[in-house]
Amino acid sequence: MPEETSVVQAPTPTPPPVHVRVRHGLRRPHNWLQLVKFVAVGGTGYVVNIGVYALVHEVVGVGHLRSATIAFLVAVVNNFWWNRHWTFGARAGHAGFQAARFFAVSVAAFFFALGVSQLLVSLTDVPDVLAQAISIVVATPLNFIGNKMWSFGHSVRQR
Repeated sequence: MPEETSVVQAPTPTPPPVHVRVRHGLRRPHNWLQLVKFVAVGGTGYVVNIGVYALVHEVVGVGHLRSATIAFLVAVVNNFWWNRHWTFGARAGHAGFQAARFFAVSVAAFFFALGVSQLLVSLTDVPDVLAQAISIVVATPLNFIGNKMWSFGHSVRQR
């Protein structure tokens, strides 16, 4: 009768604490370049968003929440394409999965921004378009971290 051998696997190492990972990430020039690219893409999306918002809200006369939704949908398509191809260099990843994740992160950031915009419009004298602009800036960190770590995190091109 053959003798059974048992295989003992080494325990999986525990990942370093978040503060150690953040400190390590801050030392990598590639991450800073990626942030600059993300902000540049965000700038184009910001211009698209504010332009569409102003057109739909001010010219067409649609309310600020609906205008923000329309502007978001137009800008998110612009931002996905540029972030996938230029910022994160994630063309090798599955575009459908990346798009779904990007959209989920963008929706979360959008609802956060929408809440900020609604508070500014309803509780202050801030004009609607300025409230929209402020809310996008406030939601940007949430958007970057979500997209870097989740949407494109598994297919980031290493340099």
